[in-house]
Amino acid sequence: MTAIRRADLDALPVREAVPALVSALDGHGAAVLCAPPGTGKTTLVPLVLAGLVGGGPRRRVVVAEPRRIAARAAARRMAWLLGEQVGGSVGFTVRGERVAGPGTVVEVVTTGVLLQRLQRDQELSGVDVVILDECHERHLDADTVAAFLLDVRETLRPELRLVAASATTDAAGWAQVLGHGRPGGAPVVAAAGVSYPVETVWAPPARPVRPPHGMRVDPAQLTHVASVVRRALAERSGDVLCFLPGVGELARVAGQLGGVDAEVLQIHGRAPAAVQDAVLAPSAHRRVILATAVAESSLTVPGVRVVVDSGLAREPRVDHARGLGALATVRASRAAGRQRAGRAGREAPGAVYRCWPEAEDGRLPAFPSPEIRIADLAQFALQAACWGDPDAAGLALPDPPPAGAMAAAREVLVAVGAVAPDGRVTPRGLGMSRLGLHPRLARALLDGAAAVGPRRAAELVALLSEEPPREYGDDLAAAWRRARAGGDAYAARWRAEATRLRRAAAGPAVLSPSPPLPESGAAPRPPVGAPPPQPGASNAGGAGNDAARDPAGAGAGALGDDAAAGLVAALAFPERVAKAKGEGAFLMASGTAAELGDGSRLRSAPWLAVAVADRGPHSASARVRLGAVLDEDTARAAAAHLLTSGDEVRWEDGDLVARATHRLGAIALAVRPLKNPDPVLVRAALLDGLRSDGLGLLRWTPDAGALRARLGFLHRTLGGAWPDVADDGALLERADDWLEPELSRARRRADLARIDAGQALNRLLPWATGEAARLDELAPERIEVPSGSRIRVDYSAEHGQPVLAVKLQELFGLAETPKVAGVPVLVHLLSPAGRPAAVTADLASFWQGGYRAVRAELRGRYPKHPWPEDPATAEPTRHTNARLRR
Repeated sequence: MTAIRRADLDALPVREAVPALVSALDGHGAAVLCAPPGTGKTTLVPLVLAGLVGGGPRRRVVVAEPRRIAARAAARRMAWLLGEQVGGSVGFTVRGERVAGPGTVVEVVTTGVLLQRLQRDQELSGVDVVILDECHERHLDADTVAAFLLDVRETLRPELRLVAASATTDAAGWAQVLGHGRPGGAPVVAAAGVSYPVETVWAPPARPVRPPHGMRVDPAQLTHVASVVRRALAERSGDVLCFLPGVGELARVAGQLGGVDAEVLQIHGRAPAAVQDAVLAPSAHRRVILATAVAESSLTVPGVRVVVDSGLAREPRVDHARGLGALATVRASRAAGRQRAGRAGREAPGAVYRCWPEAEDGRLPAFPSPEIRIADLAQFALQAACWGDPDAAGLALPDPPPAGAMAAAREVLVAVGAVAPDGRVTPRGLGMSRLGLHPRLARALLDGAAAVGPRRAAELVALLSEEPPREYGDDLAAAWRRARAGGDAYAARWRAEATRLRRAAAGPAVLSPSPPLPESGAAPRPPVGAPPPQPGASNAGGAGNDAARDPAGAGAGALGDDAAAGLVAALAFPERVAKAKGEGAFLMASGTAAELGDGSRLRSAPWLAVAVADRGPHSASARVRLGAVLDEDTARAAAAHLLTSGDEVRWEDGDLVARATHRLGAIALAVRPLKNPDPVLVRAALLDGLRSDGLGLLRWTPDAGALRARLGFLHRTLGGAWPDVADDGALLERADDWLEPELSRARRRADLARIDAGQALNRLLPWATGEAARLDELAPERIEVPSGSRIRVDYSAEHGQPVLAVKLQELFGLAETPKVAGVPVLVHLLSPAGRPAAVTADLASFWQGGYRAVRAELRGRYPKHPWPEDPATAEPTRHTNARLRR
C-alpha cells in the first residue's frame, strides 16, 4: 500500500471551501457546493466528509454520479489519492459491477443504483452523507433521488446529510430544494478554482448548415468539425478533446481524421473499459479524443489543452400520442459549453474552438432541459408509486412532472400490470421496479420468460435495453444471432446484461404471478406461446438446444428466433405492433404509419413488432430502426388491451362510413358494412364532416350566399338579435336551430348536398322579435340608383363596407352616398364598359374633385357616352348620347 498522496490532496483548490461546507452541514444538514472543474469536489470532498483525510469523524459517504464511467473514474482517483486499490476504503457500484468490501467507507454509485437502494431500504441504513454530483445535468434519476432523500430526511432520518455538487448549476434553485421549506434554503458554498485561462476561438462554418432534427446531423456540420480539429492540431499543442452529440457522429468524424499526426480515440458511455481507461491515463503520444457528453464533467482527461465543441447535445424526447420515444439532437446549453471549455484549462492554459457564430451564443439556453419535462415518465411514475406517492405530489422535485406525461405514464403502467387503476403499485409492479428496467421491458422479461424461456427472454430484453449498433441491421432476430456469435464490445456488454437480467428475473422479488393482460372488447386468439411458424423464420439456437440449456423454458423452445423476437418486442411495445399496408409500409396500433428501409428482409412481413423507430418533425411516417417478424395471433395476445369491437360511424375520406369493426388499436382486423347504423351516430358523423370539410357540403345557391353575407353584415353592424353566420363553427354550434329536420334525415354526403342552405338560414332570422321583417330595409339585396336601375349590393367583404358597383353615368345628380343600416356603401364607379374607374365612399367629394380626372381620362375612350362638366345637374342614364337624343 502506498502512503496517502498528501501533496496531491493539498493541491486541490476545493480544500479552501471544505471548512465552510462542513460547517454548513453541521448546522443545516444540507448544502449546495459550487466548484469549477478540476477543483477536487468529486474526490477530496467525499474523503474529508468520510473522515479518511483531515481528521474528522468516520462517516459512511455515498457519492452519486450520473454515469458509470464517471463513477468508476472517481473511485479510482480517490483510491489513488489514498494510496489504495479500489475496493478498500473507496469502492464503486454500477449496474452489473460492484467493487467494494466490508471496509469501504466511500462508495461511488450511479444515481440509478442509489434509486434502487432507496426503494429497498428507505432509511438508507448505515449511510451518513449522500453527495449528488453533477446535479446541473438534471437527469431524471438524480432529481428523483434528491426528492426521495429529502423525504427520508423529513420523515425518517433528519441526521442524514445531503450535498448537491456541481461546477455550473442553478445554485439558488437547488438551495431552495434542499432547504425544503427553511427560510433562505440550504447554504451555498462556493469554491474558487485555480483554473487556467481558456481562449475562445469562434469557428463557425463558412456556409450555412442545416439545423439538427431528430437524430440527424447535417454531414456538412460534421465535416466542418473535423476540419476545425485539424486546424486546432496545427495551431495549438497538446491533446484535443472534441465534443459531439452521439456515438454515430464520433465514428463519422473519426473517419474523416485519417492521416492526422495523432492517435484518435473515441469515448462514450458504451465504450469498452479498456478504451475508457486509456483515455483517462496520461499518454506519451499526442491524441485526439472524440467524446460525447460523458467527458463534460467528473472526468479529468490528462494532456488536453484544446477543446473543439460542436455545440450539439442529445436529449430524450417522447411522443406520448404515438408511443415513440427517442433521443433528439439539440443545441447544447451555455452551462454545457462552460463545462466543455473548462476541460481545456484544467492543467494549463488552453483554448476552446466553438463551431458556431459568436452572435448565436447568447441565444442558447442557459441550462440543459430538465429531463423530467421532456422524457418518458413511465419509470419515474413507477418509482413514485413504489415510494407511496403515485402522483409525485408530495415530492420536493426541482421541477414538477408535466400532468400529460404523467397521465400517459399511468396508462402504460396500468397496461403492463405494474399499478392498479387508482395508481397504487401492485406486487408485480414492485418486482418490476427492482429489475433496473423500463416498465415496458420489465413486462417483456417477465411475460416473455413464460413463453420463450428465461434465458431467451433475458437475451432479447438486453438487446432492447441497449439498442444494438446500426451495423447489426434492423432485424431484431438477426441482431440477436449476431450478438450471440459476436466478439465485439457490444456483444460483451450484452452478454453481461443478459446474465444479470436472467438472474434478476428469477429472484424472489419478481416471482409474483403475472396477471392476465388487461381485458378488452374481444378475447385474444390463443395461444401466446405457440404462434404459427413464419415463412423463412430461422430456428437457429431453437427448440432442442434451448430446452436443454434452459430447463425453465422447456416447452417454450419450439419458437424459432423470429417468433421469439417478435413476441418479446410486442410485449414491450404493444402500441407498435404493425400490420403491413404494402411492401415495406405498415400501420402501427398507435395509428402511426411506419416504413422500412430499402433492402430490409422485414419488408415482406405481414405483421411487425416495432422495437425502435423514430419520426422526423415533418415526416408522415416513422422509420423502423429495429423490428421483428410477427403474426396476428401474437399481436392480438401481446396487445390484448388494445382490442376493441363495436360499430363505427364516422366521417372518413369525404363521406360517411358505417361499419362493424374489430380493431387492434388503429389496425382494423375485421370490417363489415352496417346496414342500419344508429341515427344519432350518423348525425354526429355528418356534423364532423361539416366541421372538417366545411359548410360547402350543403347546396349554396347564389341567393343563399348573398343571404349569408347580408346576415353577416347585420351581425357585425347591429349585433343584437342578428345571428353570427360568418363563422362555420358558430353556425354548427346552432345546427339544431337551422339544419333540422334535414340533417337528421341525411344518411350520406349526397344527402347533405340536397339541403338548401339559404332556406335553412332563414330559420335563424329573428322572427320572434319581429326584426326579421326589416331584413330588406336594413340590408336590402338591391339599391335603386338615379337611373332607375336596381343594383345588387355586395356584402361579402368580411370586415369592410358593403359595395355598390355601378356605372358612373347612372349616378349623375346623386349628391349623397347611399347607406344601408346607417353605413355608407363603398361605391365602385364603373366605366361604360363595366371596368373600374374610381372608388369612393363620399360621392359629393368625388363630383367636386375626382370626377374631372376620370372625365379627362375616359371621355376620349368612350365618346358615345355623356361626360357633362357638371354631373350634379346632369340627367342620370345607362344609355349612350344617341339613345338619349331619341
